[in-house]
Amino acid sequence: MIAASYLEIIFLNSHKINKAYSILGITKRNFIYMDESTFILLYKLMVHPHLEYANSVWCPHKLGDITVIEKVQKRATKLIINLKKISYTNRLQHLQHLKLPTLKYRRLRGDMT
Repeated sequence: MIAASYLEIIFLNSHKINKAYSILGITKRNFIYMDESTFILLYKLMVHPHLEYANSVWCPHKLGDITVIEKVQKRATKLIINLKKISYTNRLQHLQHLKLPTLKYRRLRGDMT
């Protein structure tokens, strides 16, 4: 019984991550040039809820699970033309000034409630 529910959670989480990737693809096809403010708006409205759902249902504690979720944000930040050539850590620092919290911070905040 425990293994079945664990497998359902893994399947559900992978489904939500795949959904986030598909929404990123739709965004990339429909918005050719994206500045920071447009990206923040689209990312928070369309992609982040799927990652938030994955965190609230199944809080990842394993490093491999965390990196799978972080890869979505890593790929998403490359959609910004100005930040495409910058490293991921520098992109995150730049976007924190625009009020985009890191996924680690959001997981910690979600654990408090």
